[in-house]
Amino acid sequence: MKLHGLQPRETAWQPGYMKLEKEGKLAQRIRKAYAHFENCRLCPRQCGVNRVKGERGFCRAPVRPVVFSYSPHFGEEEPITGANGSGTIFFSNCNLRCIFCQNWPISHEGKGKEMTDEDLAEIMIELQKTGCHNINLVTPTHVMPNILNATRIALKKGLRLPLFYNTCGYERVEILKILEGIVDIYKPDFKY
Repeated sequence: MKLHGLQPRETAWQPGYMKLEKEGKLAQRIRKAYAHFENCRLCPRQCGVNRVKGERGFCRAPVRPVVFSYSPHFGEEEPITGANGSGTIFFSNCNLRCIFCQNWPISHEGKGKEMTDEDLAEIMIELQKTGCHNINLVTPTHVMPNILNATRIALKKGLRLPLFYNTCGYERVEILKILEGIVDIYKPDFKY
């Protein structure tokens, strides 16, 4: 149908990870990300520890993600939270570990529950079912490979929300290139 000379939209918006999966590139990015766990170089500290063998670097994170909490969150800017909230997942541990951190028990003490990538995928699906407008990944850098794998698992279960990378801003360009086209919203928090 043609209305006033305009063509109907042939494609609706899709999250970046969905496009990469259709192109057969998402699994390749996940493999590339997981390789960083064996000689950890996920953040600019480049600790070089083998997290697969249980070693822990500056962030003190294990190889599996530790989730402190998850829920619809209304503490972000209105375009992010919308009416139903941002589906926030707070990851424990941090690659920056500021002495003034407002989330000290999460970032410094590592409080939370260690999860599998499948558990993380289920959280994403649950947040989508509650009506959240996005998946808000808080302090994601040190568990980025797990997040990517969980996103792919959740995609196969119907995940359709944009990924929101809510980071401390202490990132490596190489890692951001892995995320390019997967993450839909970036929000680095500037520190002093």
